[in-house]
Amino acid sequence: MMSRAREPVDSRSPAADGRLGAFCAHARVERGGAAAGALGGQTFAVKDVFDVEGVTACFGNPTWLATHAPAARTAPTVASLLAAGATLTGLTLTDELALSLTGENVHYGTPLNVRAPERVPGGSSAGSAAAVAAGLVDFALGTDTGGSVRVPASHCGVFGFRPSQNAVSTEGVWPLAPRFDTVGWFARDGAMLARVGDVLLGSNAEAGAAAPPRLLLADEATRFLEPAARAAFANAAAALARRLARRLEPVAVGGDGAPAFGWLATYLALQNAEAATLHGAWIARASPSFGSLIAGRLVRALTVGPDDVAAAERARAALDARASALLAPASEAGAWLVWPSAAGAAPPRGLPDAEVDAHTGPSLTLGALASLAGLPQVSLPLAEVEGCPFGVSLIGPRGADRALLAVAASLGVTGRETSS
Repeated sequence: MMSRAREPVDSRSPAADGRLGAFCAHARVERGGAAAGALGGQTFAVKDVFDVEGVTACFGNPTWLATHAPAARTAPTVASLLAAGATLTGLTLTDELALSLTGENVHYGTPLNVRAPERVPGGSSAGSAAAVAAGLVDFALGTDTGGSVRVPASHCGVFGFRPSQNAVSTEGVWPLAPRFDTVGWFARDGAMLARVGDVLLGSNAEAGAAAPPRLLLADEATRFLEPAARAAFANAAAALARRLARRLEPVAVGGDGAPAFGWLATYLALQNAEAATLHGAWIARASPSFGSLIAGRLVRALTVGPDDVAAAERARAALDARASALLAPASEAGAWLVWPSAAGAAPPRGLPDAEVDAHTGPSLTLGALASLAGLPQVSLPLAEVEGCPFGVSLIGPRGADRALLAVAASLGVTGRETSS
């Protein structure tokens, strides 16, 4: 593969902000938008996994940067935003191979979470969330496989959106696990989140401007929340239901075929199998240096067997069927699920690997529902835990993307307006 030297950084660009650390320093990426368009006058950044013509994405790892060539063309999602008038101002930091929920990168550092400076911003779309929270850009693209938009949105106190599976093109985006990979985005207010959706969703999502008749609340959610987050989630869920003029109906999402305690193992078996297939040969050939947390996860990924995958496929299908029956029953207008965006407040920076896994495992379990069933989920900055941001989500049936975004826009809150 062709190597690429590091490009100089313009001292006037956001990439030079060493205090925040949200932007990558290996490449200067500035692209002006069209003269007119739906996003005219807005600025955005993209996670360092998106192709930008003439630039090498480093995927959070210096060996990846050294062993891959510059992109031949810009990813369609980025091109669509430029065509809509938005100006691209930089690439944002990601965890190595997008394989963590903390945002701590042993090679490039940790972006500053301006809402909780002693804590992580969340990952793997860490730099995108941090840049939006700090007001450096109006919106930013990330990717979400198992929670990599939803968790940093929660930790940084901004809006975040994971679309229905395949609703937004992932062409020109370095993959982790294509069956779960989605292109998501962040904004400080719901109106901007919806404006970006108008551009990226095109005709791939149904129109809709109101919540469905039914709003569901599942006991499974609270089982994976940290103690300090339980009351905050319950209060925020009740307040959200009042805002939407709906009552909360108790429901069980899991069942005998897809119990909630098994979602994490199901998700990891399928994600890891795909990651090993995609990147195993490169790892063997390039012998990259990884941080200990990521190295351990990759070792586990490379050992997933066919029996593990077959069992996970059966469990995923059962959960998909159950979620579809709950959220989009044929005889009714449908329902949405109120759900935590993460298991609690952002954990402190610099925790040992075992403690990181203890924090991120429950968040990944919560994120697995939308990932395994291909559902759209919007994270709303509606609560605080321990003085830190905490997101509350709405999950809808596949295709409810525009309706979720419309409700986010209608709430009239910003990323600074949270309540405990």
